Amino acid sequence: MLHITGKTKLLGVIGHPVEHSLSPVMHNAAIAKLGLDFVYLPFPIAPENLADAIAGFAAVGVVGFSVTIPHKQAIMPLLAEITPIAQAIGAVNTVSRQNNQWVGTNTDIEGFISPLQTTYQQDWSQKAAVILGNGGAARAVVAGCQQLGFAEIHVVGRNQQRLAEFYDSWADSLVSANLQVHTWDKLTKLIPQANLLVNTTPIGMYPKVDESPVSATEIADLPANAIAYDLIYIPKPTQFLQLAQQQGAIAIDGLEMLVQQGAAALKLWLQQETVPVDVMRQALQNYLGLG
Repeated sequence: MLHITGKTKLLGVIGHPVEHSLSPVMHNAAIAKLGLDFVYLPFPIAPENLADAIAGFAAVGVVGFSVTIPHKQAIMPLLAEITPIAQAIGAVNTVSRQNNQWVGTNTDIEGFISPLQTTYQQDWSQKAAVILGNGGAARAVVAGCQQLGFAEIHVVGRNQQRLAEFYDSWADSLVSANLQVHTWDKLTKLIPQANLLVNTTPIGMYPKVDESPVSATEIADLPANAIAYDLIYIPKPTQFLQLAQQQGAIAIDGLEMLVQQGAAALKLWLQQETVPVDVMRQALQNYLGLG
């Protein structure tokens, strides 16, 4: 049980809405395990109140906070410094107080690549990644695939103009050499080449849990040893992952990314090399009834 006093330091998550956030569950479990005098709270902040809230956080000595929808881009002009990784993605999900200034970074890349670097470690330099969707989440995945050294990174979307804009936004980065964008009708040609197939779309998320971004017919040509990775973590497994597993693919769901990006943020705030990742994962599994 947390004992909150006048000395307790504040961490939190901002969003609108934010009531559904699982971050307090995993972060407070880690804080309790470490025996630290911190508490992590959800802060519902409407877009029009963002600047006031950030100034208020500085005034009351907040140590750091997570950023979720719809503030990941809007917060950027309000920060004194933004790390190169967050600039490349074009979004901030973690803010820390350094030298009396707010510094923004993005731990989604670290969260995404963590299981691919550990549990499923491979030489990716001859491999192809196929990414479904071209929104904000896809940006972290593209940057992560580039960091892992994928030979080919294919992004599939439904809107030709948005795909072109997505591609152009990487023009000044290392990503552009490996990146190709495709409309959805090219998917059947791409899936047989995919060593990693990632769903960054919301298709399959509650309440439409019976849907998948790809059909059983489309995924039938997925190589048997491929990895299917869904950024969605409820339901577990998603329809997309069930279909992929039926083809012999390895499945990774979004819960691990959520845990790992949170762990990366907590290390930053606490200035510690390690945090109890297992405790964070177990707390979420218990809370979600996945125990």
